[in-house]
Amino acid sequence: MSEQLERVLEERLSGFAPDVTAPVLDGEDVAYAVEDTAVGRLLLAVRADGVVLASSFAPDTAAEDAVLARLATRVSPRVLRRPGRTDEVRRELAEYLAGRRRSFEVRTDLTLAGTFQASVLGALVEAVPYGQRTTYGALAREVGRPTASRAVGAALGANPLCVLLPCHRVVAASGALTGYAGGLEAKQLLLELEARAA
Repeated sequence: MSEQLERVLEERLSGFAPDVTAPVLDGEDVAYAVEDTAVGRLLLAVRADGVVLASSFAPDTAAEDAVLARLATRVSPRVLRRPGRTDEVRRELAEYLAGRRRSFEVRTDLTLAGTFQASVLGALVEAVPYGQRTTYGALAREVGRPTASRAVGAALGANPLCVLLPCHRVVAASGALTGYAGGLEAKQLLLELEARAA
């Protein structure tokens, strides 16, 4: 670099001081844990106030990373592995999977769901009690969209709160088990668990 160019750069940069203050991040911390359960590996995430944001199947690192990225984008960039903050939802899930619990008391938030998906999941919780089943078509009618059974299936397939919001209770019109984020074996296990306990 020429001396003249160095002098010009020095003069222009002399009035600038580097900004060394810490960045301020909006939002709140999200704590998560990955839990191996009888139905598969679940990523559980809660807000600072304990409200559950995710109970998502995460069979591998790629699936785990996808859920964490959605949390960082939709809720807060501070998503931290803090299993202790997920104790309540982990305890309730363990009780449910052992057949000692029929409903969940933890509060949930559908921030990771779209508008239509939230309406489908809300209708599911209201219309299909523990130990019962419904069909995609019946649930579509329940949300006022009688021809949208495929859209209902897609909404359930991306349920961010699996098990807590029981999308496993929805089957094909024939009664056959169809797609489930945790796999058909997990869906069968959950339905059998509820049938025995009911």
